[in-house]
Amino acid sequence: MPLDYSPLPCSILLLAGGRGQRMGGQDKGLLQWRGQPLIAHLQRLTRPLTDDLIISCNRNHELYAPYADQLVSDDSPDFPGPLAGIRAGLVAARHQHLLILPCDVPNIDARLLADLRELSSRNPLVPVMVRQGEFWEPLLCIIPTALKSQVECAWDAGERSPRNIMLQRGGIALECPANDPRLANLNTPELKHTRTGVSE
Repeated sequence: MPLDYSPLPCSILLLAGGRGQRMGGQDKGLLQWRGQPLIAHLQRLTRPLTDDLIISCNRNHELYAPYADQLVSDDSPDFPGPLAGIRAGLVAARHQHLLILPCDVPNIDARLLADLRELSSRNPLVPVMVRQGEFWEPLLCIIPTALKSQVECAWDAGERSPRNIMLQRGGIALECPANDPRLANLNTPELKHTRTGVSE
């Protein structure tokens, strides 16, 4: 079965709306990695998998627009965290499931995404999250868009943790090995330098 085959059509949300505090306030998705912006690596991987590619961004919209079918932004200006981008993505999604990836995991591969979609196709009513050893990776997940009203209610009640929301709604794990290199995230300038082997 080819890796781009999926019995579960998904919208895909790439999260690039953070403040970039650990990157000195820079817009992380636009930082260069191996000669291209981080967002370009994720777009190239996910573009064949969906006709509804969404990017959550809160600045530089004109730079992100060529990589997406839709752009969404947080509904408040203070960078309230990734759950705000997920909420916007759930509302915008055109399919019944939303696959979510952060922009700083350029080593993610097609096999992992195929495994995630296959597990979700067998459990279509609950969220599916990557778990790496003992650690959940709630920003690498698939959420049924039918849960958007429940996510909104949790937000209104003050919940800001995507992990908590998904576990409370029966979330299950796609198990990955501890220290899986595909899940390495480039979220500090030092790590970015280490992973690329080049200067910024």
